[in-house]
Parts: sequence; C-alpha cells; structure tokens
Amino acid sequence: MELDLQLIKQQVAHVTEELLKVANLKAGDVFVLGCSSSEICGGHIGKASSKEVGEAVIDAILPILKEKGIYLAVQGCEHINRSLVIEREAAEKYNFEIVTVKPALHAGGACSVAAYARAEDPVMVEHVIAKAGMDIGDTFIGQHIKHVQIPVRLDLKEIGGAHVTFVRSRPKLIGGPRAEYPEN
Repeated sequence: MELDLQLIKQQVAHVTEELLKVANLKAGDVFVLGCSSSEICGGHIGKASSKEVGEAVIDAILPILKEKGIYLAVQGCEHINRSLVIEREAAEKYNFEIVTVKPALHAGGACSVAAYARAEDPVMVEHVIAKAGMDIGDTFIGQHIKHVQIPVRLDLKEIGGAHVTFVRSRPKLIGGPRAEYPEN
C-alpha cells in the first residue's frame, strides 16, 4: 500500500479537531491515543511498524492538543503492557503511576516512540484516566477512558488502511426515577 504521509497528517488533524469539538475538553484534560502504524500501512497490527507513519500521526495531533493545553497520552502495545507516554507534569498532576520502560518500534510502537521523542519531559505510566480518545487500528484504548464512555461518530472511518474510532466520556448519571439532570 502506497502511503501519503501528508494525507495521513491531514486526516489525523481533521478528526482530532472534530473530536475536540464534540468532547468539550479543557486545558489540563488528558486525551489518549492508541495507534497501530502497521494497520495504517495496510498490515496486521504489530507486524509492519512504520517510524515515518508514527511521526506523521504525532506531528499532526500534538500541536493541536498543545495549543489547547490538553495532555496527550499515547498507549503502547501489549509488549509494554499498554503503558502510555505522557508528560511528567501530567503524570505528577494526576498522580499516575510512573513505570520504567522506554518504547521501541517493536515494543511499544511507532506512535509511542514518536511521542516519547517529541515530549518535553516524557515518562511512561501504567494507566491514565482520559476524558476522550482516538483509536487508530483497533488497539483498544477503553481501559484508559473515564467512565461513562460514549462512542463518537465522525466523518472518517479509516486512516490509511486502519479502522478508526473515537470516544468521549461524561459524568455518570446517578439517582432514581425522581432524579433530575442538567440539559447538557
């Protein structure tokens, strides 16, 4: 599959902006990204990692989130127990447990490697509680999204050869038949 890295960057930027509108994130919130560069390349997850694709994805999403003061957490693959790259500032602010590992192309994945390289002060954490996220290539980011999770439907369903899904969260609705809830 012939890849257009510029198109990938445009698509990732587009869906990031769209998701941020729907999810209503604020400065200081955490956004989680799960991404298989292998799937974007048309291959099987974990079998065709692409450094260039990982860099394109991170180079598209990171400036958008930074401008809004939103922290990016990038989930690694199962070879590093789905730990995430995040800025130390966020890990300390939210008391996320820092773990000792550094992502590699075939143990963490291309997006994790790119995020680690581009972070100001990267650390790896075991788990985050993000308010929204994007999953490119069916990497399953749900474990890192705050409850209650709500699927978001956007106009793009694929980036490269990878299926892409989006999720946001909302506070739990509690109470019984007499409970009232705000309009939004």
